[in-house]
Amino acid sequence: MSLLKRIEQGQGSSSEKKESGGGQQGAETPSRLGSLQARRANAPNTTPQSGTYYDLKTRVQNKLLAEIDPSTDISQTDEVRGSIQDLFEQILAEENIVLSRPERHRLFEQITAEILGLGPLEPLLQDDSLTEIMVNGAKNIYIERKGKLHRVPVTFESDDHVMRIIDRIVAPLGRRIDETSPYVDARLPDGSRVNAVVPPISLVGPILTIRKFSKNPITMEQLVQFGSITPEALQFMKACVEARLNIVISGGTGSGKTTLLNIMSAFIPADERILTIENAAEVQLRQEHVVTLESRPANIEGRGEITIQQLVVNSLRMRPDRIIVGEIRDEAALDMLQAMNTGHDGSMTTAHSNSPRDTLSRLETMTLMAGMDLPVRAIREQISSAIDLVCHQERMRDGSRRVTYITEVSGMEGDVITTTDIFAFEQTGMEEGKLIGRLRPTGLRPKFMDKIEASGIRLPPSIFGIGERKRY
Repeated sequence: MSLLKRIEQGQGSSSEKKESGGGQQGAETPSRLGSLQARRANAPNTTPQSGTYYDLKTRVQNKLLAEIDPSTDISQTDEVRGSIQDLFEQILAEENIVLSRPERHRLFEQITAEILGLGPLEPLLQDDSLTEIMVNGAKNIYIERKGKLHRVPVTFESDDHVMRIIDRIVAPLGRRIDETSPYVDARLPDGSRVNAVVPPISLVGPILTIRKFSKNPITMEQLVQFGSITPEALQFMKACVEARLNIVISGGTGSGKTTLLNIMSAFIPADERILTIENAAEVQLRQEHVVTLESRPANIEGRGEITIQQLVVNSLRMRPDRIIVGEIRDEAALDMLQAMNTGHDGSMTTAHSNSPRDTLSRLETMTLMAGMDLPVRAIREQISSAIDLVCHQERMRDGSRRVTYITEVSGMEGDVITTTDIFAFEQTGMEEGKLIGRLRPTGLRPKFMDKIEASGIRLPPSIFGIGERKRY
């Protein structure tokens, strides 16, 4: 994206935003971008004599924008920063603006963040220790670090400033947010997941929630080191993926479902064709043969919507070996179950729930949402036939994420789906605010062990807590 387009998306004036209802149709981006001259003519008015920091920042920023070559490629970050630095020093000298070294550095970094990044959020995005950034209006910003929430002394200038940053995020993706479509899912260039909600739905101003994408994705070794899962359970999950079992990863919001899905997907052989389907692309696969599909909301005329359900149906015509759906949350559950039951073994998805049993209940409810008027027993038979394993993860009281259940879906007894816990988390206490416990085998062997062994995989009995002398 050229610097001109980036500036016009992120630096539009308050009057422009009000005329457009706070957001634009992303697909119309080229036509709605005016010339650089028009952008400068509509720049926010400032009062140089006021002497406030905001006026100084705006005045220097506008003059800097007027001096920058609009054809500059902002993807060359180091070169652009160098150019901005030179022009910045020149403008301060021409206007006889005297600042201390810390003030000069602060002003330069804030202006650069406005031009190249997401303004006040840029330092937070660069902090690898943060997992979530939550903007509750212009003046209230919170972060999550190690599972705990903290308020940070970072603010936007106004709600309009927040709206400009939100529009900068969603517009390049062909999405929009305004009064007629007041919420949107999106992603940053690095893959971080973004959700935005604006008035009139939000009563506290524009809301922005960013689930950060780790620059160095968590590895399976780190997952074991953090205590999220044991080496034995991870070895079992690896065998299940390689043996092409259908797996649902469940848990609450922020429990680490997508992280676990990413790690488990690394066990998929490199010679298979994988299709990923998501609302906002978030799954990170390292295999070479991966096709990524992303749903799309309706445009301003209410047309052009592409749902997860439609993508799942279409994916069956794309010769997938495995289908990975980022999250099942509606009637797409029926199509996912159908795909799992029609030869696409080894598929994976995530779902929000409180326990493995609740996961199956939610799948049943979501399937009923499809409106196919199916008998409940038929739906349950579909679920028990399609899903082999539920891996449930929770965010604990101390902020840690732990796999708490690995549960086999073993079949039907009458009208009830039967399950068997293969691993279950056992808490033994608290120590210095940290939860002490371990994911332990229950001593039961899953019924699908024959399928694992047919794939040439041999698991030692000790994985299931069975004594070495016992045979299975």
